[in-house]
Amino acid sequence: MKDSISLDDTTALVIGAGLGGLAAAMRLGAKGYRVTVLDRLDRTGGRGSSITQDGHRFDLGPTIVTVPQLYEDLWAACGRDFHKDVDLRRVDPFYDIRWQDGTTFRATGDTDAMKAEVAKVNPADVKGYEKFLRGSKARYRVGFEGLMTLPMHKIWETVKVLPQFAILRADRSIYGYAKSCVKDEKLRQALSFHPLFIGGDPMHVTSMYALVGYLEKEFGVHYAMGGVQAIADAMADVVRAQGGTIRQGAEVDEINVVEGAATGVTLTGGEKLHAPVIVSNADAGHTYTHLLRNLSKRRWTPKRFKKSRWSMGLYVWYFGTKGTKNIWPDVGHHTIAMGPRYNGLLKDIFMRGKLPDDMSLYIHRPSKTDPSVAPAGDDTFYVLSPVPHIGWDNAVDWKAEEPIYREKVAAYVDKIMPGFRDKIVTETVFTPLTFAERYLSPNGSGFSIEPRILQSAWFRPHNISEEAKGLFLVGAGTHPGAGVPGVVGSADVVSQLIPDALEVQKKRIAAE
Repeated sequence: MKDSISLDDTTALVIGAGLGGLAAAMRLGAKGYRVTVLDRLDRTGGRGSSITQDGHRFDLGPTIVTVPQLYEDLWAACGRDFHKDVDLRRVDPFYDIRWQDGTTFRATGDTDAMKAEVAKVNPADVKGYEKFLRGSKARYRVGFEGLMTLPMHKIWETVKVLPQFAILRADRSIYGYAKSCVKDEKLRQALSFHPLFIGGDPMHVTSMYALVGYLEKEFGVHYAMGGVQAIADAMADVVRAQGGTIRQGAEVDEINVVEGAATGVTLTGGEKLHAPVIVSNADAGHTYTHLLRNLSKRRWTPKRFKKSRWSMGLYVWYFGTKGTKNIWPDVGHHTIAMGPRYNGLLKDIFMRGKLPDDMSLYIHRPSKTDPSVAPAGDDTFYVLSPVPHIGWDNAVDWKAEEPIYREKVAAYVDKIMPGFRDKIVTETVFTPLTFAERYLSPNGSGFSIEPRILQSAWFRPHNISEEAKGLFLVGAGTHPGAGVPGVVGSADVVSQLIPDALEVQKKRIAAE
């Protein structure tokens, strides 16, 4: 068994080169640490990585970039300019929402245009939309500006915001809040579906997530040329420029703990690496149930994770089409295709673990903005359908079900993009099984633990581990939660909890 040489107190190991891990590595590098990032995949980005197949680049995970300020601040902390490293383009309209009866809703950053869209669906709901937007801004101030990058590992930090949460009716679901503002069911759906982007059930996640409406309006919706992969690659470049190391194909099997303190990691091949600071970008569930499997835990036990509510799974069909650049002109960069049911569909997925025959879809067509994703004249798509995760007792057998479900998805897509299957030249599919195997995601969930109110802030796995000293967590499964802003923000939180390397060195010298 190979055992590496022990390093000094200013060495840090980061498990996982997802966006949270890379952001943490950048911030630790800026604080003077010698950072090594260990990642089991063949390229950086984690769920934000990509694959290239037959000339088509498929962005595997997140596609929407919001709050550029988070990235600007991250780069600035490293003495760099984000916009010199990443070409970010504003996408407007943000997305089109379609219902099967032909009704459409185009989301944009212009308030008057949004009111016109509301009026097109139901003129009587314009004032209700204005009310929703005011509530969205108030929730943004409290939930995003007030909590996003603040540590929440002490219960007092959560307790002291409860009065504001009570005023804003955080106990009410986002769908319930939308229902209190507008009367038209389609508009209720248009104003409440956003938590699905981070794995939450709109019928049960807190109304605080209405903040997304204001967030989009304030900062816009953007696309990084080259996809989110381009952001990950730029982050990796910063880490290396700081003197850090990124090792691909290096899977961590265990976090080593001695007398209650994390001392390093053991890789699947047996190699050991030592460091007093370890940041895990692996799913919080995987971190505690597998990487710390030999540690007796006080809070985050396997039983606790089993009782947690997990986000839904994802069925994602990636395909490239030939000669379609000028076909389906009304299908833009982002399309939300609503199914015939909303409440019932969500109940099947989140509460029953049942795979229904009907579905709602997200259609991503990045070639509308970025010609590099496909050969000239061609298109690259992915079609995403929320489905149950595989932790249910009646879990879907995706090996048998996938081709059947693909035909159902195809039938729906064909109504929006007639004849698309005849144009496909390359394709691949991810199911919840893929998420479990590729990302080691518990239950094959797309976004880790579901962001319900009692699984948020202090109630979520903390950024500083209470199980092992020197261990920190970033990513979707910890505070502030899933979604690219939350994942990148988690690294900011962690950087506030880890002292500068120079301070560590001074304390060590004083102790000697």
